[in-house]
Amino acid sequence: MITIENGTVLFGEDMRAIKANIVIEEGIITEISKNKINSGKKIDASGSIVAPAFINSHVHTGDSIARDVGDGKSIDEIVKPPDGLKHKILSESPPEGIINEMKQSMEDMLASGTTTFVDFREGGLEGIKLMNEASKDLPIRKIILGRDDSFYGDEFKRSEVKKAAREVLKSCDGIGLSGFGEISDQVARLITKTCRKQDKISAIHVAEYENLQNESVELTGKSEVQRAIEANFDVLVHVTSPIGNDIELISKNANSVVCCPRSNGTLSVGIPPLMDLIKHKVNVLLGTDNIMFNSPNMLREMEYTLKVTRGYYKKHFSPLELFETVTSNPSKAFNLNIGSIKEEKIADMVIVKKISENPLLSIINRTEPQNIKYLIKEGIIVNKYRT
Repeated sequence: MITIENGTVLFGEDMRAIKANIVIEEGIITEISKNKINSGKKIDASGSIVAPAFINSHVHTGDSIARDVGDGKSIDEIVKPPDGLKHKILSESPPEGIINEMKQSMEDMLASGTTTFVDFREGGLEGIKLMNEASKDLPIRKIILGRDDSFYGDEFKRSEVKKAAREVLKSCDGIGLSGFGEISDQVARLITKTCRKQDKISAIHVAEYENLQNESVELTGKSEVQRAIEANFDVLVHVTSPIGNDIELISKNANSVVCCPRSNGTLSVGIPPLMDLIKHKVNVLLGTDNIMFNSPNMLREMEYTLKVTRGYYKKHFSPLELFETVTSNPSKAFNLNIGSIKEEKIADMVIVKKISENPLLSIINRTEPQNIKYLIKEGIIVNKYRT
């Protein structure tokens, strides 16, 4: 049992700042009270903010082996499978090197307050094995979305794709596809159908930049977003360049969208339309994307996103709406009992030094890893930092 005392708690779904004490038993939040509680191990959170731990909803940890490689090249040259620069590096790198670099990136996530991440895992079953090896000694929750090389190409081999999808899904939480530039609509529909039968997640990159959308319309008469929705994907990644009624379609079909602003900025492809998505009540998530381009630090992602979105729209963007993209929104998208501080929730939380009087902006604008005093996952203290 752990009791967190005297902290400023971001309570409930609306992250309302209250002075409260929290009791954690067997990994679950069992009591939140303003009254003094004399139970278990005590954590004094005086002068600190107690917040839900962060969820990184889209990352490619395998790319850790190629940090900052390819800067200035086009996005297709860097990441388009199967011949992108990153795929060449991955194919030429020894497994132990990839594992060590992935582990370092997961340690970076823990150090910056993230307890859960969603990984787009290339390399089929071998790629999943590398992830499991890299994470085996780390107290981090991973959601693995695998894929197989048989999904690529113009020739549709139904039995081969179906078999590969089933094999991949035995070892992971779902399938994450590169995009419609590499797969057919038939493959997409077969993948989502197979995932739904097994109650697994299906996700795909779409509308990351304008050329992809234009090419999709020229080839099929439909945007990438429309094709993804018709194929029944659960999660759409990027949607940086929606066209026509794309956002309305997403809203009507209750898809979640993962935006990756720093990655889009690095690759010069645009700024995600976060406020338009939120205005249409889309469940928006935030991810750091390729570790080739970005550290997997959600603190940096949040600050960049808040400021670039305000600059893009030339209006106020709510810190609460942003904070929800790394906490409560992804918990809904991936059916996790985390993402908010309430009784009966799993105790995944971060305790950080309160640097300003606005708790949300104190985290978003000013918190650095060294300001994190405790990181708690499932009621267990996994990292402790002293300031």
